[in-house]
Order: sequence, then structure tokens, then C-alpha cells
Amino acid sequence: SAQIADLQQKLLDADNGDRAKQRWDSIATILEAKCALKYLLGELVSSRVQESKLQSGLEQSQASCSDVQKMLMEERNHIAELEAEFQNQILVQEQQHQEKVNHSSWK
Repeated sequence: SAQIADLQQKLLDADNGDRAKQRWDSIATILEAKCALKYLLGELVSSRVQESKLQSGLEQSQASCSDVQKMLMEERNHIAELEAEFQNQILVQEQQHQEKVNHSSWK
């Protein structure tokens, strides 16, 4: 049934496309041409407004992505610092343990 609905929608879209083409092909007077031109200019303005909104949204998303990437890099650096500190603490603990073992064996 989903395929049937999809095919029905494609047929409707094709019919609408054919009707629009027939309308444009049947323009016969200056008045009709002016109306068509007015319609097209309105569509152009609408498209430009939509493009502007999309561009603005894209720029905001890019800025947000850049902020997230910066935060991620800062977190990675912080984790690397913590890991280095942890490794240093392990080394100190191992050295202290080794000193205790060596000190105990001398007694």
C-alpha cells in the first residue's frame, strides 16, 4: 500500500507539473505575461528569503559546531593532563614502594 500511495503521489505531481507547463505555454496577452512575471518575481523573493534563512541557520550551526569542537579539544587536553598526572603519581607510588622494599631487605 505504501508503494501504491507513492505511485499515486508521483502521478499527482506529474499532473500538476503538466498543468503548470500548460499555463505557461498558454500565455497570450501582455496582461497574462505581467501576471506571470509578477508571480515569478514573488517566487524569486520568497526563494531569496528562504535562502537567507537557511544560510543564517547554516552559519549558526557552523559556529555552534566550532564551539563544540573547541570544547572537545579543551576536554581532550584536560584528560591528557590528568592522565599524565596519574602516570606520574603511579611512578611516584612505584618508587616509594621500591624504596620500602629495598629498605626492608637491608634490615
